[in-house]
Amino acid sequence: MDLKVAFVVICLCALAITSTAGIPKCCITTKTFIPVRLLRKVQRYDVQKDSGACDIAALILHVKGMSRPVCADPQMLDRVKWLSKKIKPNKHRTQ
Repeated sequence: MDLKVAFVVICLCALAITSTAGIPKCCITTKTFIPVRLLRKVQRYDVQKDSGACDIAALILHVKGMSRPVCADPQMLDRVKWLSKKIKPNKHRTQ
């Protein structure tokens, strides 16, 4: 009976350790071309580095209205930043 209890405790500890770290969600491929209409709907982005758990560098775009993020080439970061500045309304605009 004690062996079964010890086994269950060990299994629960292993489950707790792996659930906190989790499996990283990495981009496997990246798109080099993304239409401007889609880039305008980007709500936020994350940068995936190839030095960590993931194999390739990527730009993870979270697009409004899409359930899954889009994996883009990291060189598109400047374009995404430029579009996000251009789209945001200027609050201090005078008329």
